Amino acid sequence: MTHIKVPQDRIGAIIGPKGSVKKMIEEKSTSELKIDSESGTIEIVPGDDPVGAMRAADVIQAIGRGFNPEKAYSFFDNDMLMLEIIDLSHAASTPKELLRLKGRIIGKGGKTREIAESLIGVKISVYGKTVSIIGDPEQVIIIRTAMEMLIDGANHGSVYSFLEKKKQDLMRAQLDSY
Repeated sequence: MTHIKVPQDRIGAIIGPKGSVKKMIEEKSTSELKIDSESGTIEIVPGDDPVGAMRAADVIQAIGRGFNPEKAYSFFDNDMLMLEIIDLSHAASTPKELLRLKGRIIGKGGKTREIAESLIGVKISVYGKTVSIIGDPEQVIIIRTAMEMLIDGANHGSVYSFLEKKKQDLMRAQLDSY
């Protein structure tokens, strides 16, 4: 059995309209979800597929960190995907500083996040005091580095150049694997 605590304002997203998201997670993972909406705790009772229960935990954590359930379901389709959560509270000492960092990561009109997602092929969510990434291990390392560059104050142009170069590296690695 696994217990996951999620922010209370995300419980509704995990349950979904008329329980549709909860039902989908249970079906795809063969697990049962016991949701305590008072405490924000979700208990995952594994069914026939122990790996499914682990993937259900990833899906629930992803939704809890602000991802749309549709994006989070990708864990059921790809065993290589992982969820990386970067805690920004270590880098920001005040609420104003946290807001500034989140703004740098999202970019004007969402531009920076969009560029990072499209170049590297990941999904990024900025929620609360965290930045979360869904991608394969190699992609996650690249995005984590880009996020650290932004947190450390690198200009956006340098980060975009870094991401462009890494995209070329990923494409080369894919070609070499064929």
